Amino acid sequence: MSVRDLEPKAMWNNFADLNAVPRPSKKEEKVIQFMVDFGKKLGLETKTDKIGNIIIKKPATPGMEDRQTIIMQSHVDMVHQKNSDKVFDFDTQGIEMKIEGDWVKAEGTTLGADNGIGVASIMAILESTDIAHPAIEAMFTVDEETGMTGAMELDPSNFTGTILLNLDTEDDDELSIGCAGGIDTNTSYVYESISTPAGSKAYRIELRGLMGGHSGMDIDQGRANANKLMNRLMYDSPVKLNIASIDGGSLRNAIPRESTVVLTIAEMDAEAFESYFEMKTEALAEEFASIEKDMKFSIAATDLPTEVVSGADTTKILQAVHATHNGVFRMSPDIEGLVETSSSLARVIVNGGKFITQSLQRSSVESTKWEVANTIKSTYELLGAEVVQSGDYPGWQPNPNSKILKTMEQLYKDMFNEAPQVKACHAGLECGILGKHLPNTDMISFGPTIRQPHSPDERVSISSVQKFWGYLIETLKNIPA
Repeated sequence: MSVRDLEPKAMWNNFADLNAVPRPSKKEEKVIQFMVDFGKKLGLETKTDKIGNIIIKKPATPGMEDRQTIIMQSHVDMVHQKNSDKVFDFDTQGIEMKIEGDWVKAEGTTLGADNGIGVASIMAILESTDIAHPAIEAMFTVDEETGMTGAMELDPSNFTGTILLNLDTEDDDELSIGCAGGIDTNTSYVYESISTPAGSKAYRIELRGLMGGHSGMDIDQGRANANKLMNRLMYDSPVKLNIASIDGGSLRNAIPRESTVVLTIAEMDAEAFESYFEMKTEALAEEFASIEKDMKFSIAATDLPTEVVSGADTTKILQAVHATHNGVFRMSPDIEGLVETSSSLARVIVNGGKFITQSLQRSSVESTKWEVANTIKSTYELLGAEVVQSGDYPGWQPNPNSKILKTMEQLYKDMFNEAPQVKACHAGLECGILGKHLPNTDMISFGPTIRQPHSPDERVSISSVQKFWGYLIETLKNIPA
């Protein structure tokens, strides 16, 4: 069976068509054209705004003309992550999908269910001839994953809808009514390079196989951060070492799964260092044994580099990374179980004379967002690094009195004989930004069950998609006047 044979066929076929189109964040030209062609082929009013967001409008079906106009919204870009041994070009290739039990997955890459399932669902509604719905303004935003640029630069004059359905939540029993804001903190430090000392030996150390995941939704799961673990290995070394290069992590909004380091030590210290490596990596594996089942450190002698970071700057780099807060910063005192504020050290690079870090801070409270961001900033300013903070976007303040929430809560109870979980999430949904552009719009977010987004282990539940689809259709029928 292929993905196209799954039910509901209309949604899965649109998802397969979408996943055949390369759609990296900031390189959405192909998927923008794909969506424009889709809307025009249906004979629907279709346009793009100046940033590239696609708007497709469909009139209400007969008998639904008196209902409120709704905005259905999802983003067209996807996170690009792949396993290190997977040969794949996200700029030119479509996603290779497979079915395993109740899950749809990809072959060694991210799947793009985040937020492709939402996009495909809206497409299926737009092309439907037998689904009752009010007037629809479909909003497909660009560049959600690397800065929410599409939402930031949205032209609100294209919309009249008073209810917004965001299809980007990743648990099928959850209705999201709030989310975290965020900011990127990027640092750069010019280190002193020296000629590799005589009598040195070089090692290439690799860390692979960590779970990774979404740096907001999964930040409280206790998963290892490859950048922090590799730094601990070097920081605690009983012998003097010099860093030659570091390449850790990949994307700003993904928990780092891999890191590679080249370092040198005095040749006479080789036996002591190799013994320490075995002891330390065993201790780290034991520390994360219940979570990181596939963690793997490897070490091998490698060619001696001509230059390394000076001893003084090697120490400064290790101290800075060691001092960088990573993980939960504060739990919400108002909403049980909600991470209020966090920081994720996404990228660590030492190469070509520069030490670079990238981290992302998130919070549903603006003041603590800046508190954790400035904690990171201060660490690197003490080092003497240049610090640039950018991409600041607001959170979405929960509204427990939302009318669409009340409608969808009751509908969920009627359909599934249980109450949904009404939550705020620790991720950067676009609703916070969209609410600034569309201040009189009642917003809610929901979706099917997706696991391990932003990692090559991303998967979406087939049965959950069926549940979500039925709920979506009933929601459209029950939009109030």
